[in-house]
Amino acid sequence: MWQCKNCGIEVSRRTELLQHYRLKHSHFGRRHQIKCIHPDCPCIFKAWNSLLTHLSRSHTNNLKHTESFTTFTCQLCGCRELGSEYKYFVHIGHHLKNNETVTCVFKGCEYKTNVYSTFKSHKSRKHSLHSLADFKENVVQGICVAETGESSVSDKEFCDDSLSDDVGYVTSNDQLDVVEHKIAAVLLKLENIFHVPSAAIDELLDEFQYLLSTASSCSTEKVIYDTLFSHNLQLDQTVVEELTSTLCTSNPVYKSIGKGCPLATSFKRKKYYRDNFKVVEPIEYILDHKDKRTLQYVPLLKFLQELFTTGQILNRALDSHLVSEVNVNEGKYKSFRDGLFFKNNLFLSGGELRVLLNLYIDDFEICNPLGTSRKKHKICSIYWNFSNLPPGCHSSLSSIYLALLCRSDDVKKYGYEKVLEPLLRDLVILENQGIFIEQLGDFVKGTIQCVVADNLGAHGIAGFIESFSAQYMCRFCHAQRSEIQEKEVSSGAFTLRSKDMHEMHVRSALDSAQPCHGVKRKCVLSAHLSHFNVCTGYPPDVAHDLLEGIVPFELAHCLNLLITKKYFTLESLNESIQKFPFKWTDKSNCPHTIPRTFMSNKSIGGNAHENWSLLRFLPFFIGQRVPLDEPAWQVILDLKDLVELAVAPEHTTQSIAFLEAKICDHRYRLKEVFPAMKLLPKHHFVEHYPQMIRFFGPLVGLWTLRFEAKHSFFKKVVRHTHCFKNILLSLAVKHQFMMAYHLESATTGESGLTVSTVSTVSVDILHQDVQRVLHLKYPDIPHIQLTKNASVNGVNYREGMIVVHGSIGGLPEFAEVIQMIVVDNRLSFIVKELSAWYREHFRAFELCPTSQVCLVQLGALVDQYPLADYRIGGQRMVTLKRFINIQD
Repeated sequence: MWQCKNCGIEVSRRTELLQHYRLKHSHFGRRHQIKCIHPDCPCIFKAWNSLLTHLSRSHTNNLKHTESFTTFTCQLCGCRELGSEYKYFVHIGHHLKNNETVTCVFKGCEYKTNVYSTFKSHKSRKHSLHSLADFKENVVQGICVAETGESSVSDKEFCDDSLSDDVGYVTSNDQLDVVEHKIAAVLLKLENIFHVPSAAIDELLDEFQYLLSTASSCSTEKVIYDTLFSHNLQLDQTVVEELTSTLCTSNPVYKSIGKGCPLATSFKRKKYYRDNFKVVEPIEYILDHKDKRTLQYVPLLKFLQELFTTGQILNRALDSHLVSEVNVNEGKYKSFRDGLFFKNNLFLSGGELRVLLNLYIDDFEICNPLGTSRKKHKICSIYWNFSNLPPGCHSSLSSIYLALLCRSDDVKKYGYEKVLEPLLRDLVILENQGIFIEQLGDFVKGTIQCVVADNLGAHGIAGFIESFSAQYMCRFCHAQRSEIQEKEVSSGAFTLRSKDMHEMHVRSALDSAQPCHGVKRKCVLSAHLSHFNVCTGYPPDVAHDLLEGIVPFELAHCLNLLITKKYFTLESLNESIQKFPFKWTDKSNCPHTIPRTFMSNKSIGGNAHENWSLLRFLPFFIGQRVPLDEPAWQVILDLKDLVELAVAPEHTTQSIAFLEAKICDHRYRLKEVFPAMKLLPKHHFVEHYPQMIRFFGPLVGLWTLRFEAKHSFFKKVVRHTHCFKNILLSLAVKHQFMMAYHLESATTGESGLTVSTVSTVSVDILHQDVQRVLHLKYPDIPHIQLTKNASVNGVNYREGMIVVHGSIGGLPEFAEVIQMIVVDNRLSFIVKELSAWYREHFRAFELCPTSQVCLVQLGALVDQYPLADYRIGGQRMVTLKRFINIQD
């Protein structure tokens, strides 16, 4: 039996499984990938043709070994030197091309012809699914079919011939429905993911319909005449024309896209999408009848119901819940569940399964922010994700869901209370009643775990003053702007906000109509939700505070000082950035060049990823030109350490204490080097990070970068539609159709292991050192699968990368990946160990190869993020991207 890895269906033959793949799974794109049909192969593909190529290259031996003692004999000429079925039918073809009459070679069939195309058509229609045992006696000698029971027909031949036939285990009506649904999925993807206009789709279908009906009728009529002639049959011309017309219009594709068919027009297609896909349509709410101001809301509860019908998402949520109940990390912070705010919330951590949502709010421009339409079409968006899933399952943009779209001007005019009314209504129901999950047979309650936003967005929805030049500008404590220049958070000079004190400030602000300690009004979420607290629901954002705030600000001052001291010039720095040989993932996020106006702007500009990359590689660009004792250089290096600590995915009490000390040292050094510099409010926010990690867990899990990437979908829609009439409705509908496509075969982020190509080799032919380490781990394994490129949970690994596989003396231990193997669908590395010396001036490690070779499994890596090494001044060096917690 063969089993489909995508849906679990079992069939008896390999060819039947390929037919099932072709009909059910071949239209899926990047998110819905096709797994190799062989159970021991880990390869995954994005296209049907890639799977076929892989089967022909990598798995032909699986079939050929069954025929190693099989020969075919031609019944016409007696030729016996035909060692495979393919050669046998090529030989038969030579007889047919010489106009010799050939009798069908399969049991129970006496069909005869002397036409090559007719014989091929007969074989395809009547004998596409066959094994060696189906041939007539004396055709095959030495049959060995016990291992696979399959013929050696190639997968390419299978595509050319058998796919054109009716699938044996699917009825004609079922096949029509499958084909129709497949075509609908392709059209849905074209319209809402590739943003092809509906008018273009209509024109394409019209042309395709013409090709299927009128244009193909001539060739079809000729085929009918040839077939009838070969059987010595003659029919009236009108009968042949009617038969031709019937054959053309009975095509399942024609029945799907022809005139009057379900997918013929844009209106019918949308109706089909709504009826056959999980489309949760947005609802339009009117804010003001007179001014015709509206918003679009996607019903939260209804979408959650559809989401939970996907068994994989529900199962991952249940597994994560059970694991969290068993694993109690004392002194370790791996997720938000380890934070004090989650543990102290009995509704969330009480032991029952809860629906935990992370809300995100932000404004974005759908037009050119520098053009004439600036702020005219500025939109406020609210997204959410399902935070019950383990870390790493939210990286895909299709795992971030839309809740609400409205104009930013309407938020200012009508307030959050009015704009969020439909969302708040559903959240109250979710808290008090819950949603019914059919698979569990019970209602499950939930709430908002936290709100992810930049400082402006968080202050706006939380009810704090939105001006950071005001006296009270911090939502975490009662610090005044004048005090942050002289006092530190670690000194205990500032009192953290509490629920009781915040409620008192809200009452005072409402009574006096003036902000009180930075509070303007009550938080709309905490006012309606019983289990959400404004003081525990708004974590800081590393991306805006550090990567787009402090980093470009401080680098501008430090680089200006270093250039003034003539260690290097701006031109030489930019030249180093442009010519640096970035590798692999470092290429996609390489830093930008520094603009000439960077000092007048007091910022080097750039987005979060670019600034992060620039800070990380800056020691490689100019480290050799700067003296060891340069104070401004020490500020840059301290800032680099601070960023690596802030973006660490895991923390311990020791790493939090180290971060607190590093923040303190950096503050003193910065004030010493730049005594006239005024600290930004974001400097103060960063000083809260150690305490916030204790409250929320690792802050990198709650940053805004992945949410902000969601804006790109709506910007693409506007760029392709060029229509601003009721733009909110257009954006929301397009988004929900796009989500319906993804929910068709929803997954939770990237698959565990994704491999595009593997090579199966014998262990005996490998290098002796590799054989030795393999036999230590797998003593009885005769062969292994090698790959040069693999991805695990979205992280890509390649030969030549540097991994951290251990620690020595409190420092990470590095190794170079020389080969990657897959055993039991698990990735392991054959690595060459490297000795490393820490170069403090570069905040990097100098590497030196050793002769020691070992095998390291993926789960044994200290840090699963791979690195790249670079030649700096003749030395091989590597720099970390994030802080690694090392436990000897």
